[in-house]
Amino acid sequence: MMPSLNTVHLAVLARAPIPGSAKTRLIPALGEAGAARLHRQMVIRTLSIAHAAQLGPVTLWGAAEKSDRFFRALMRHGVRYRPQPAGDLGERMRGVMVATLPAPTILIGSDCPPLTPEHLHAAASALCAGQDAVFIPVEDGGYALIGLNKAAPIELFLNMPWGSSNVMTETRTRLKKFGSQWTELATLWDIDRPEDLERLSLSMKYKS
Repeated sequence: MMPSLNTVHLAVLARAPIPGSAKTRLIPALGEAGAARLHRQMVIRTLSIAHAAQLGPVTLWGAAEKSDRFFRALMRHGVRYRPQPAGDLGERMRGVMVATLPAPTILIGSDCPPLTPEHLHAAASALCAGQDAVFIPVEDGGYALIGLNKAAPIELFLNMPWGSSNVMTETRTRLKKFGSQWTELATLWDIDRPEDLERLSLSMKYKS
């Protein structure tokens, strides 16, 4: 029997919005405080989208102690929180997946403004239809969303050139090697560098 949409877990990965450590590549345009404020708003928006999708459980995986006041405030409003596993990005992503699977799991970050509940539904539908994996690629060569139906081989996440334009290409290569069946939804865009801010006209609004 295929899983139903309400069994698909949503995992949101996020750093605490601490000036100087959040969205550091945006600091030249926004300043430390401005980059942190923007990150805070993007995390809140992403959580709202995840809950609006009305799929399975939504969990915020924070890259800081839950004693951070931002995470504490979210938990007071009913957000499920767990600390991210240790390691680099790939190790943390794999750790989240291992903790959630075998339930179908969708993992997203918080830096993709065009992401909607409809995108999450489409991704969940692909998993429930039996696909091993689902992705939303982004224009810079990475992906904004990965969904898995079963524990992925460790090689899918480890030693990946994170931050480069080759992440999605390398991921496809590894998936073919593993014999996986996957779906790619329409390519979106994310906010990672100062030039990306022009799409939302945010440079002045969040200038510190």
